[in-house]
Amino acid sequence: MNNQKQQKPTLTGQRFKTRKRDEKERFDPTQFQESIVQGLNQTGTDLEAVAKFLDASGAKLDYRRYAETLFDILVAGGMLAPGGTLSDDMTRTEFCLFTAQEDLETMQAYAQVFNKLIRRYKYLEKGFEEEIKKLLLFLKGFTESERNKLAMLTGILLANGNISASILNSLFNENLVKEGVSAAFAVKLFKSWINERDINSVAGSLRKVGMDNRLMELFPANKRSCEHFSKYFTDAGLKELSDFARNQQSIGARKELQKELQEQMFRGDPQKEIIAFTKEEMKKANLSEQAMISIIWTSVMSCVEWNKKEELVTEQAIKHLKQYSPLLKAFTSQGLSELSLLLKIQEYCYDNIHFMKAFQKIVVLLYKADVLSEEAILKWYTEAHVAKGKSVFLEQMKKFVEWLKNAEEESESDEEEAD
Repeated sequence: MNNQKQQKPTLTGQRFKTRKRDEKERFDPTQFQESIVQGLNQTGTDLEAVAKFLDASGAKLDYRRYAETLFDILVAGGMLAPGGTLSDDMTRTEFCLFTAQEDLETMQAYAQVFNKLIRRYKYLEKGFEEEIKKLLLFLKGFTESERNKLAMLTGILLANGNISASILNSLFNENLVKEGVSAAFAVKLFKSWINERDINSVAGSLRKVGMDNRLMELFPANKRSCEHFSKYFTDAGLKELSDFARNQQSIGARKELQKELQEQMFRGDPQKEIIAFTKEEMKKANLSEQAMISIIWTSVMSCVEWNKKEELVTEQAIKHLKQYSPLLKAFTSQGLSELSLLLKIQEYCYDNIHFMKAFQKIVVLLYKADVLSEEAILKWYTEAHVAKGKSVFLEQMKKFVEWLKNAEEESESDEEEAD
């Protein structure tokens, strides 16, 4: 028998102490808030001094950790509770955006404060955009004057590129829309935005983030019409925004119509039905014949898979267009419509390189099918063509145009002899 005691197994390895710097710091904005509030109380309404104070404080205070607190104080004077009310138990300042004068000049000065701060501390960019989104969701918790100031500031910030137009998504909140808060806020916002830039700049920013087709969502579903939108913003002095929205709706309607026409052609619907449908939609959307012929041409050329060989694609195009010439003819009753069609053909043949040699044959086919008149062709040849492929297409058309001119002269001569 073994008298030796059996040794118990022991854990091996080294135990590490958690370093203080690795421990997660508790989120406590109290001291941060007191420092910012104290500084703002000292600088008062001198926004140049405010900007300098914020610039210097970034070296001492943790802006990265307390970004939301910082922006809450600068906008509302203290930390905001959910819903937009000021937290009661926190220090606050009377020197902030919401207590400033309600005019564009003051808001421009505040925009400069934010601009300088974010340019100095780049890491605040994202947090600032998130703050604006949050503030827009809290609009019901603010007074009308506070909303107006925030709207003007937001418009200026959008114009300066400090924030993305995607923040407007917050305005589509159901409760804000239902109570008319979103639309009223949008009026002030767009006025200050357009005042800083112009409607083309605004339109570009909206398109960039896919907001250009969503402006109707500022109104409840039962008021979401182009007529209501147009009246509301025109009455508020924003006719350019009304015109932009109307144009966007028209573009949307055209895209939908083009899609539907392509589907009808794919199905092989009778052309009489397609013509009747198109005329009805044209009337509904208040589209001109020139606009309509452009849509039809695009639909006709998109509903077939074209041969990649240049020598075969011309033959394929002639056969295809011959089939749809009655549809094209139904929407070229005016000289301007014929010219619009000729320009679409020119652009299409230039943009699709396999069609470069097909231009003249397409025009001749449509002339023979009574879609294009000799007057329209001669006008296009002499003055109405565009730069795209100009030299190539004019050279292709030279002989046919000479023939048309001779035929016209002979016709005039015959008429004189008959008289």
